[in-house]
Amino acid sequence: MIGRMPSSFRAAVVADPAGTLLALDFDGTLAHIVDDPTEAYAQERGLAALGRLGAVLGQIAIVTGRPVRQALELGGFVGRPGFENLIIYGQYGAERWHADSGDVGDSDRPEAIVRLAELLPTWLAEHGADHVRLEDKGLALAIHTRGIDPGLLETLAPPLRELAAELGLAVEPGRQVIELRAAGMDKGQAMRELVAETGARQVIFAGDDLGDLPAFDAVDELRSTGVAGLLICSASTEQDALVARADLVLDGPDEVATWLENLADEF
Repeated sequence: MIGRMPSSFRAAVVADPAGTLLALDFDGTLAHIVDDPTEAYAQERGLAALGRLGAVLGQIAIVTGRPVRQALELGGFVGRPGFENLIIYGQYGAERWHADSGDVGDSDRPEAIVRLAELLPTWLAEHGADHVRLEDKGLALAIHTRGIDPGLLETLAPPLRELAAELGLAVEPGRQVIELRAAGMDKGQAMRELVAETGARQVIFAGDDLGDLPAFDAVDELRSTGVAGLLICSASTEQDALVARADLVLDGPDEVATWLENLADEF
């Protein structure tokens, strides 16, 4: 652990739990990164602690690049005490789910993603990368090299950016993954929406990767308007972009779980 939660911020959360928003990324923060993304289940201690916090804080949320349905399956949130008011933003905010309604709400697949899905298998073969793992998220396509060919992403990144530009898509790099998705929404917009909706006076966001930088930016902006903010980096040896921006650096999902447990013990 590097850094500590400022005592003034902790005191504000304890004194005003109803005014506190706690939002976390999923992969690399609440769940360990694994070779097969379909096996990335939420860390049990972190899940239990988050449920305890969900019973007392004004709002808890998951803000993730995963589709909402995947986050629900891997998180095990449904029917678990403390998650009755959970909000999940999936696919960087393009999808939203609230535990009250339970409605995921399918979005139309963008035409550019339809075209990408047609092109990508041949494109990967032409670039010597037909052995990577291709994940179809509906609104995005992700190319995974973890456990397959970790060094390949550096070679693929420039031509993938060119392909994305031709199709009008955004590129979302991550830890041994590159995702091509429709532009127009990011985790920063999701965080601003949550704060506007809930009126949160204290905001905590925890993430681990480049896709979380817009959420960090949003919390910094909110601080300038008088909202108290705490930024947490779930650190890894693969990505350090969040470290310098974070108030608190934790050693991956296990230490995030411990931090959540310690915060829950305050109530």
